Amino acid sequence: MESFEAFVHATAGGLHRTAVLLCGEHHLAEDLTQATYAKVFASWRRVASAHDPVAYARTMLVRTFLSHRRLRRSSERPVDVVPDASGPPEDPAVRLDLLTALRRLSPDDRAVLVLRFWEDLGSPEAARLLGISDAACRQRTSRALARIRTLLPVLEEDR
Repeated sequence: MESFEAFVHATAGGLHRTAVLLCGEHHLAEDLTQATYAKVFASWRRVASAHDPVAYARTMLVRTFLSHRRLRRSSERPVDVVPDASGPPEDPAVRLDLLTALRRLSPDDRAVLVLRFWEDLGSPEAARLLGISDAACRQRTSRALARIRTLLPVLEEDR
């Protein structure tokens, strides 16, 4: 039990930030993170003995998010501003614009961008987490980047 608690304390911030980026809603991100930790706890022996327990938990989070989006059972509504406790960004307006642009993408496009650029995963690992081929992951990444650039032109200036 203590090692699970240590795992939660060590990974909670990062896993929650990933959940916020995936769903764009602070409260839903908390629910997804909690559901993920419940699944991790139920499978703790398998998770603890995995080569990379953090990657295992991240996979569970992504699958929980995608499952939630498919089921659409939630009656919660998104808020206009997503609070972020990770520290002050360089430009708050750009950060809010980015979160708004991410919310306008499909859940699959949002997931691939978060995994590739926030979690800094390679295309093969992101593809494995999403259950698609590496080529499909690269293609989805390219299309999602093109779409988010049209939604957020300030990204073009930073290239």
